[in-house]
Amino acid sequence: MLSDQTSKIHTLNTFILKTKNLGYTISVIAITAILLWIGIFKFTTAEAMGIKPYVDNSFLLSWMYKIFSVTVVSGIIGTIEIITGILLGISFRYPRLGKIGGIMGVVIFLTTLSFLLTTPMTWKLVEGVPVTDFFVLKDLAFLAISIQVFERSKTAVVPVSI
Repeated sequence: MLSDQTSKIHTLNTFILKTKNLGYTISVIAITAILLWIGIFKFTTAEAMGIKPYVDNSFLLSWMYKIFSVTVVSGIIGTIEIITGILLGISFRYPRLGKIGGIMGVVIFLTTLSFLLTTPMTWKLVEGVPVTDFFVLKDLAFLAISIQVFERSKTAVVPVSI
């Protein structure tokens, strides 16, 4: 009877560990795909113009418009997003590169979250409920994933498996 209970506990622990790794794996794959997709989109005129109000009002990024055109700035941001996506994606196999990708992700998502404070008209009241540009707010989850990649990468000895 004790052996049967021990076996069930072991099975439960294994399931929890695999589920934890599965959730992490899906999160990293998702953020990788999204960063690659958004990064590529930054090379379009539509996206360059779409991010202009955010970059214009950002104390961290607005200086770039004094040096580069709107499309070049968008391309620089897109390149950084693509590189970050690649580094996060290969973090399973190359933890040291994942650590760099995690840091880059933290910088990207803290920067975009700062838009909530620096961009005029970002917050509005709709029927008494404060709402914002939710495409920026989602970066809270991406920030958390980037932190997880950094944390796992600094202690990883072997790649994470599911």
